[in-house]
Amino acid sequence: MFIIDDSNHAEHQGEFASFDEAFAELIRRSRLPWNESPNLAPCGSWETCGRRYEIAKFDDSTTPITFINRVFVLEITSAGVIWAEGFQGIKDL
Repeated sequence: MFIIDDSNHAEHQGEFASFDEAFAELIRRSRLPWNESPNLAPCGSWETCGRRYEIAKFDDSTTPITFINRVFVLEITSAGVIWAEGFQGIKDL
């Protein structure tokens, strides 16, 4: 199981069966305005805040589920979209 997590706000943003599905959702979000849902930050200082999206991997075949790892992928703020190292060229897809 893969979860998109906004690490700025400790907020889960959806569960996906594969990394590719979660990544496709982040590509979609990167094309949406920073100040509209789902990119609109939930805090009171949303105008100067943003979302820091990570994809976390869990083994959901165990009880409780086991965290495996996470990778920072994308940040979306009023200043723009910032892809993590290794993902920068994705905006051209």
